[in-house]
Amino acid sequence: MKLARQFWALLRMNLAGIPARLGLVCTIVIGVTCAVAVLVSMLAMGAGAREESMGAVSPNRATLTSVDAPSPLQSSIAQDAAPLIRDLPGIRRNAEGKPIVVFQVTVFVQARSKINRAQIGFPLIGMTPGFTDYQPELHITAGRMYNPGLHELIASNKCVRQYTDFGVGAHRHMRGGDWLVVGNFDLTSTVCLVFGDGDTILSAFGRNTYNQANVMLQSPEAFADLTNALKANPSLHLKAQHEAEIFAQNMQQLNGILNFVSYFVGAIMALAATIGAANSLYAIVDGRRRELAILRAVGFNSAPIVASVVSESILLALPGALIGALVAWLLFNGLLASPFGASFHMAVTPSLALLGLGWALGIGLIGGLLPALRAARVPVTDAMRAT
Repeated sequence: MKLARQFWALLRMNLAGIPARLGLVCTIVIGVTCAVAVLVSMLAMGAGAREESMGAVSPNRATLTSVDAPSPLQSSIAQDAAPLIRDLPGIRRNAEGKPIVVFQVTVFVQARSKINRAQIGFPLIGMTPGFTDYQPELHITAGRMYNPGLHELIASNKCVRQYTDFGVGAHRHMRGGDWLVVGNFDLTSTVCLVFGDGDTILSAFGRNTYNQANVMLQSPEAFADLTNALKANPSLHLKAQHEAEIFAQNMQQLNGILNFVSYFVGAIMALAATIGAANSLYAIVDGRRRELAILRAVGFNSAPIVASVVSESILLALPGALIGALVAWLLFNGLLASPFGASFHMAVTPSLALLGLGWALGIGLIGGLLPALRAARVPVTDAMRAT
């Protein structure tokens, strides 16, 4: 109880002296603000990418791929397996009574960036009939849907903004000759998307297998019926995954890069803020040497002194955390970012604000520890000299 009373008395004294050392206090707050703002704003790229990529995910959609394929791009589904897949249980049927199963093949071709005119690879996705039943949220904003059997494409509006020759009426020279862009569309995605007829793309690019089969389920619960049917038919050699799992796999590499860069830069800023906070607290402690020595002389223990200085450091870091998160939200929330060929709006979420708060508390704790130990070791003889 005695130590607790000493701690609270010392903490009140420390906080009451803030106006007298406002410059040093502002140094701590500004350093923490910068560190938190940088970390939160950079992590907002990854959060925005995840939100945008998962925005249109439906629990009623599933994807079938080869059992041994690490990703859909490495998967292979034979064309003669299509009738067996369409007869699987749990698959929803459209208004015509046909199962909503869309086979997909993905190839990579080149596009020219509008920013630096560089050639960049993008996925060209072939989809068999039934695509609009499977993905009803696809909204054509200009032109029309492609026709099966023809060299026609539809491109997302992100492609139009990022690359040349993706507007309606544009011709693209690819395998099989010239391909005509007949439509533009909106669809939630972080990357440029271009669709064409699946069988036409198979023929043009010399492929004879699909990469995946996309199915619309009767309900989320029907996923279990689908997986059980696949296990009961080993000749298909397929596995089923929720659409959310596929999207998470596709975002894993981008998120890994964004998080690494964010934490690397954030750690550098945090180190600078910690050093700045420690230097300011050292100056505060040195300015209070006689006061601390007198307190030691009258019976104050070292532990309350250490705890009070560390607590002061943490409390001074809190305004920096709040201001830093607010600055990141005001400047970067909703801002369009385009790293590594992806395009999405940054999102400063409450979880990122809490992470910034924890980051600031860590800066305050580490930055205040060494100055607190110095404060606890001020010799009592300093008090004797003061008298």
